[in-house]
Amino acid sequence: MVIIKRYCVALLLMCVAVVARAELVVEVTQGVEAPTAIAVVPFGNETGGALTDDVAAIVQQDLQRSGFFEPMPRDNMLGFPVRRDEIFFRDWRIAKMDYVVIGQARPVAGGEVSLRFELHDVLREQALLSEQVTVARDGLRDGAHFIADRLFERLTGLKGAFSTKIVYVTAEQLSAQRQRFRLQLADWDGARSTTILESAEPIMSPVWSMDGSKLAYVSFETGKPAIYVQYLATGRRERIQSFPGLNGAPSWSPDGNSLALVLSRDGNPEIYVLDLLTKKLQRITRHYGIDTEPSWAPDGQSLTFTSDRGGQPQIYRLDLASRKLERLTFEGNYNARGRLTQDGRFLAMVHRSSGGGNGFDIAVQDLKTGRLDILTRSGMVESPSIAPNGSVVIYATQEGTRGVLSAVSLDGRVEFRMPAGSGDVREPAWSPYLR
Repeated sequence: MVIIKRYCVALLLMCVAVVARAELVVEVTQGVEAPTAIAVVPFGNETGGALTDDVAAIVQQDLQRSGFFEPMPRDNMLGFPVRRDEIFFRDWRIAKMDYVVIGQARPVAGGEVSLRFELHDVLREQALLSEQVTVARDGLRDGAHFIADRLFERLTGLKGAFSTKIVYVTAEQLSAQRQRFRLQLADWDGARSTTILESAEPIMSPVWSMDGSKLAYVSFETGKPAIYVQYLATGRRERIQSFPGLNGAPSWSPDGNSLALVLSRDGNPEIYVLDLLTKKLQRITRHYGIDTEPSWAPDGQSLTFTSDRGGQPQIYRLDLASRKLERLTFEGNYNARGRLTQDGRFLAMVHRSSGGGNGFDIAVQDLKTGRLDILTRSGMVESPSIAPNGSVVIYATQEGTRGVLSAVSLDGRVEFRMPAGSGDVREPAWSPYLR
């Protein structure tokens, strides 16, 4: 019980270390053994003016940063085709490319830009994909992420997640007595970061609603922990019903109408569900142990949560209709912060082996077979969050004396990190697919 009590205190009182405001940068540290060779040719520009973003460069970066692809440097390209009849497949075969991507930017009415793109199989000399997307002139980066999503899906069979967003928390030490905390929103790759909330007190546990329109998080701005909901489109925020003691670890129901949360209003941390429409509060767990970190199953029928009711922190699942309780994790002496993939099959978590000497790492358990795989070996991780396509887990870890965001694929084959220019970054949360 001592371990989980310390963990709960850390969740409430943690003050993130010094950080300078800077965008994150994805750096691939481990990719697949034989990444797919692909050439993303600079797009033609028929708009009559300079483009604010290099669409092909962003597409190339997305694919490279996934760890599954090895794009060809532009300096090595023998030509820059923008139409099918300009592709000399023999040249790309000699360059050992598997695929080549071409495209054009064209003006459309209303000042928008149409991005046409094609994916060609070099060996078969066949077009595998030919589409277009229309974006605002200042939305070229969004168009590029969309193109990367479509290419990724066509070549891997997995839906791309390059058009998603992440949120994370940073803090800046202004003086010996003053800190400034920020809740940041950025593209999946850390670009275009903006500040959602700035506070002199800690901000913790951000979580997305399933429609991507809202965030819930814990703020200490009033001197004690309270849960807030932020509406991203308007910037409006509201404080959720606050109780004495702990108010923490919010989690959205799939329909967005309820929040699971942790309250100590009755003296012990327990899981509750708050109906946001009726304001009705329902207590879900009743145990002398500490129950914390609730997370909804994708079907909304059950909650997973962390509890030390068995003597050590482990992850349990509670069916909301029958109240049947099931322990999910048995391997290791510490398993916490469980997060399910959208198909409900895989459970990512912070894990420590029974020996305890390896520290805390990211592990994933197949709930169908029971198999548990340890994905990282850093020994100091926290706050896992799963990409909406279920392929990657992003988490916070330490690099030297500062915190960074890192990520690992669920099969452990791809790893990358997302350090800022300097300082700490914590509490990542990956968005669902956004419209």
